[in-house]
Amino acid sequence: MDRQFDYSGSQCLKAIREDGLHSILINPNVATIQTDTRFADKVYLLPVTPDYVKSVIEEERPDAIMLSYGGQTALNCGVSLAQSDTLKKYGVEVLGTKIEGIQMTEDRQLFKDAMVDCDVPVLPSDTVTNFEDAKKTAQRLGFPVIVRVAYTLGGKGGGVAYNELDLHEIVERGLKASMVGQVLIEEYIGAWKQIEYEIMRDAEDNGVIVCNMENVLSMKVHTGDNIVVAPSQTLTNREYHILRSAGLRATKHIGIVGECNIQFALSPDSEKYVAIEVNPRLSRSSALASKATGYPLAYMSAKIGLGYGLHELTNTITKKTTACFEPSLDYIVCKHPRWDFAKFDMVERRLGPTMKSVGEVMGIGRTFEESLQKAIRMLDIGMDGLVLNRFATKEYTEEELEDRLVHLDDSILYHVVTAIMAGFSTRRITKLSAIDPWFIEKIRHIVQVQTSMASSKDTSILREAKAAGFSDVQIGRAWQKTDAQVRSMRKEMGILPSLKQIDSLAAEWPAATNYLYMTYGGETHDIATPNDDGRGIMVIGAGPYRIGSSVEFDWGTVNMVWGIREHGKMPVSVVNCNPETVSTDYDICERLYFEELTFERIMDIIEFEQPRGVVTCVGGQTANNLTPALALGGVPILGTLASDVDRAEDRSKFSAALDKLHIRQPQWRAFSQLPEARSFAREVGFPVLVRPSYVLSGAAMKVVWSDDELRTYTRKATNLSPNHPVVISKFMLDSLEVDVDGVSDGTDVIIGAIVEHIDSAGVHSGDAMMSIPPWRLNNKTIETITEYTIKIARTFRIRGPFNLQFLIHDNEVYVIELNIRASRSMPFVSKLVGINMISLASMSILGMKLPKVPIDHWRGIPNFGIKVPQFSFMQLEGADLTLGVEMHSTGEAACFGQSFYDALSKGLTAVGYNLPSHGTALVTVGGIRNKEKLLPSVAKLHELGFNILATEHTAEFFEERLGAIKVVHKISEPNRKPNIADMLYNRKIDFIINIPSTSTLEKYIGMLEDEYQIRRKALELGIPVLTTIELADAFVNTLEWMKTNKTTRYPIQPYLIPPTDNKT
Repeated sequence: MDRQFDYSGSQCLKAIREDGLHSILINPNVATIQTDTRFADKVYLLPVTPDYVKSVIEEERPDAIMLSYGGQTALNCGVSLAQSDTLKKYGVEVLGTKIEGIQMTEDRQLFKDAMVDCDVPVLPSDTVTNFEDAKKTAQRLGFPVIVRVAYTLGGKGGGVAYNELDLHEIVERGLKASMVGQVLIEEYIGAWKQIEYEIMRDAEDNGVIVCNMENVLSMKVHTGDNIVVAPSQTLTNREYHILRSAGLRATKHIGIVGECNIQFALSPDSEKYVAIEVNPRLSRSSALASKATGYPLAYMSAKIGLGYGLHELTNTITKKTTACFEPSLDYIVCKHPRWDFAKFDMVERRLGPTMKSVGEVMGIGRTFEESLQKAIRMLDIGMDGLVLNRFATKEYTEEELEDRLVHLDDSILYHVVTAIMAGFSTRRITKLSAIDPWFIEKIRHIVQVQTSMASSKDTSILREAKAAGFSDVQIGRAWQKTDAQVRSMRKEMGILPSLKQIDSLAAEWPAATNYLYMTYGGETHDIATPNDDGRGIMVIGAGPYRIGSSVEFDWGTVNMVWGIREHGKMPVSVVNCNPETVSTDYDICERLYFEELTFERIMDIIEFEQPRGVVTCVGGQTANNLTPALALGGVPILGTLASDVDRAEDRSKFSAALDKLHIRQPQWRAFSQLPEARSFAREVGFPVLVRPSYVLSGAAMKVVWSDDELRTYTRKATNLSPNHPVVISKFMLDSLEVDVDGVSDGTDVIIGAIVEHIDSAGVHSGDAMMSIPPWRLNNKTIETITEYTIKIARTFRIRGPFNLQFLIHDNEVYVIELNIRASRSMPFVSKLVGINMISLASMSILGMKLPKVPIDHWRGIPNFGIKVPQFSFMQLEGADLTLGVEMHSTGEAACFGQSFYDALSKGLTAVGYNLPSHGTALVTVGGIRNKEKLLPSVAKLHELGFNILATEHTAEFFEERLGAIKVVHKISEPNRKPNIADMLYNRKIDFIINIPSTSTLEKYIGMLEDEYQIRRKALELGIPVLTTIELADAFVNTLEWMKTNKTTRYPIQPYLIPPTDNKT
């Protein structure tokens, strides 16, 4: 969940390169911009662990190391390298904040002592390393208490304990999550305000406050899950300066050199405050502060690390001030998190001290109401704002509503609206929710505007509604008009948005920035409409990170911008709303619009920009979904025609095209009525796959095993895509899945690679491990896939990037789907094969011919590449680990190697799997068929010397075939010993193979509670759990390979096609 570090790392590498210094990057996240060789001189796609980083230091012998740009992983690794004397041995200097300063902020006791020393108050608390001490502290402080974990990110492992039972569970989990086995037991102050300051400090003791931010949802909710405004809105001038002074004192005492974030809690009833923590690194809040103010924090921090003073650096955005100048804002920024709880069974939706969001957006406006409603639309979750949405607000009793306001969840703002409409006073809502009255009153104003619109349609109310952030769609709903009618009406009334620059000087001096937003709180544009020479190409970004759309789409956006600038020699503008991205950096393009990716706002920008063309094929499904409406609006879409994109997205049209090409596909049928659907499902036989059109990451897509399930999921699917038919297809068990990433210019086709999923079909492609080259496909299958790919690309007249997904069943090739856009696997393919697919795509959308590349170029690569998904189940309390056709992963790593297992072992390590050379494995497998499939791997574990534990039925099966297996008893049988629960808590198990009894795909029929408990408890205790047979086989084979082999460690090569000059 920490993809903001691509932004900070890329800025750091730019700063280093500008000074003519040689840089070496270690990062296994293949989807990032920074792992292109454009910025760093050498890139190692290796796990960021002390062992691997030490080997790179031994090879490269660097003079210095920077630790502040890779989040908690980099800090922890750096501290370990210092403690083992590796840095000292090789003479490596830590640039920026020194190791002692990092330890002072990460070790909870050292931090507490440091704050006391510099006269910054902290809460009553104790650091502990075991449960008994934790219990004594909690009894002294009184419940509830909050548990904070040392050396972790996002509140990982922590929580609020209301009683001793809670405390035991959280402390056990937290001690395991901590690198040093330490947690802090602290007084809980959920109702206090949560205030943050971003501070820059150089080695000469110059310090500036770059930004201060206020969390709307108080100390109850982790800042990563909080709605955050900048600048703060409810502090008095005196409170602001008290905290400012404390922040500067703290950073000086710790010895911060560069950037840091300090978090305070402030009493709502007095000026009493406490310091909660300091992050001595670029963080999620830093990315927000940087984009909110236009102050390039990561870049400046890197320069300070290289020895510059703040007074020596010019703010590269304003070009008028030094870095010593504190930004002053004449606008308000609202950050809103995006959660994807709907994709997880049994997940706890309540918010608290552990971060659960998967992404965020940043709305900019002249009022809180405007920036908040913009941010809600930016989330791309089907909500048009705080009120007047497509779906009616759920009704609650007064008691239920009070409970919703006390126990905050991802719908808290909508609960506040409901309470206001139910007649709750501001004071009552504040008392229940701990949300400051100022924010409640602003939300009340939004409700009042909605009420006014019900009785009036005059110019003044329309103007007020737009200034309060209402979209044309919302206003149309209030007035029973279409959004097009509202747009026409307000144009006639002269109610139009103004284009404003991000002016961090609050108009004190003229701004010189290309960083723009639109607002109804202004009357004139800050910049002139581009003339003919200034008209260029507009690229639409991917919006917030979410499950299914992550940093790989930002990689596509940025590489498309670079490609157009290099091949088209024309200006490029970008529209995006995600503060964590490289694409929203000020220096990526000629004009950056930090704006909504809605049809209304994109058209506003297009009417101002008058671009020569718009690119929608690199922003994931969000941008792709805009294509039909933009084309209908007369907007020139570059690349594949909108009508051809629609033929691929509409399942019925796509299937008809495949039939004409005589290309196999699973049996399917489109339907809009349940009786038809049931009839077809019975005809082809369950299981069937239910899927709507125009979705990403398998949204509303399910494998269905019965009539009852069919009724449930068809309802969900049709809600998602009401204007498109829903398709049911026969689901083929025991199949292989294959991806092909390619580029076409309408005639010629370049295949980046044929990518084989290691997991069987049924695990979403975003969650599957992937291999290049494919390792189980025969030549005939590869030739058929190649032939089908070329046919399909030409039939759909593709100009630009595309992704095809195939199913291999009984050696027959079936096509599943075509995506005429950049895919999530394109960075992986591009970097392994040495072909920048997006740079080639930029050529094709500009009308250029592609270079001649052999169709099987990818088969000549000397290496294996393995992409492994990264999951965040730990943070999502209650979520189950089993995988299916809905995507669950939140990130990825990829490693290259000289063999399949060389690459895989590094990939597994990179995403956090421990690969033990000996120890104990717990095996629980449901169903005789699954046990038979797993037998070779269990036998291999036996040969490797692992102790094997199994539940009764599983043990019986394997004992007959392999000899003695130790029986352990289920969690649901606590009186029977030895028990799995005891062995988990006592760390007697090194990893678990848990194949759900109903199989991964059937989990919705009747997931067994006991199996779920095993998976969940193991996850919380940091024990690897393997839930598919393919993953278990790969894991065991990797352990065998590592017995006699060592992993390779070498940098990746620059792109060969198209040629690059390797300059920024």
